[in-house]
Amino acid sequence: MADGRRQQANKLPNPTIGLEVDNFAPGPSNNVGGAETTLMLSQLIELGGKRDARVSAALGDYESTRWEKEASRLELLSETTIAFVEAVSLQRRIWLLDRQAVALEKLVPLMQRRVEAGASSPSEVSRTQAAVGMARLEGQRARLALAVARRELAALMGHDTPDFSSVSGDFGRVVRPAPLDNLIKAIDDNPQLMRWTAIRAQRDGDLLVARLKPIPDVTASLGWRYYTENGESAIRLGVSMPFPVMDRNRGGIREAQENVQKVNAERAMNRLNLVAVVAKAHDTANSQLQQLDLLRKTILPSARQTLSTIEAGYGQGRFTVLEILDAYRTVAEAELMEHEALASFHTAVATIEGLTASPVNLARAR
Repeated sequence: MADGRRQQANKLPNPTIGLEVDNFAPGPSNNVGGAETTLMLSQLIELGGKRDARVSAALGDYESTRWEKEASRLELLSETTIAFVEAVSLQRRIWLLDRQAVALEKLVPLMQRRVEAGASSPSEVSRTQAAVGMARLEGQRARLALAVARRELAALMGHDTPDFSSVSGDFGRVVRPAPLDNLIKAIDDNPQLMRWTAIRAQRDGDLLVARLKPIPDVTASLGWRYYTENGESAIRLGVSMPFPVMDRNRGGIREAQENVQKVNAERAMNRLNLVAVVAKAHDTANSQLQQLDLLRKTILPSARQTLSTIEAGYGQGRFTVLEILDAYRTVAEAELMEHEALASFHTAVATIEGLTASPVNLARAR
């Protein structure tokens, strides 16, 4: 569309052809002499560089639209990556919940033997089965969310329905993002900001067009006149131009000037918004890395060690069902927290990549 406007701005005005018949009256008339027929060809000649100014504004519009297209491409890429992360995240969540349910189900036969031996109450089996049911229910909810996520991902990929049954990704690939100052510097190369240079050129062109508008254009005409009365013909030349007295386009010039001044404020506001988004994504990524470090080095090892100890002692009657279920719940919650931190981290990374137009190099965590 912008290329079409650019092409059209370079075109010259069309010539005008006209036919005039003077002293023409139907029937006999004493007041009207012989008819005079004139064939005229007129051409508007733009003065003051109006065409060049119009082309300059159209070129700025074209460049602005080209950068806008690139910004839309990056935005779509980021949205698709985030949708992909969501799908991978839900698949992994389902796997975690299913694994937790299987682990709890393995406790049921042990508890039943304790009940048969009179060492435990039947309520212990019921509580464990309820915990298994809750894990299965969460798994079903995650499967529903996954179906929605797959459809959203397929739509972003241009498909009516998903043509894939699963997605594959490694959530263990993490790395600390570059310093925020480096990311802010990279923001200046974002197409959303690059296009403001083209917009400034476009509005400078619009201002020049507004300033040149009061300059009158010349209309030159060339004609051939035929006199019916004596059968003679003659050439007719004409030149005309508007007299710029009533309209000097001062309002249009003022509007164009304000639009030029507005560019800097609009770019600054756009840049601040992008910096705020990338700063939030940067803080989120670093925060999730800190949580992952704490979970992996302290919380998960302690929770798993506690569960292992209670599992070994439960068969000997040294722990109650509440204690072992609480230990399972603690491990499950810690694993899901680790999972959510990873999902949030990768979503933040996708946001950063979309704003900086460059990939964040990821390394497998150790």
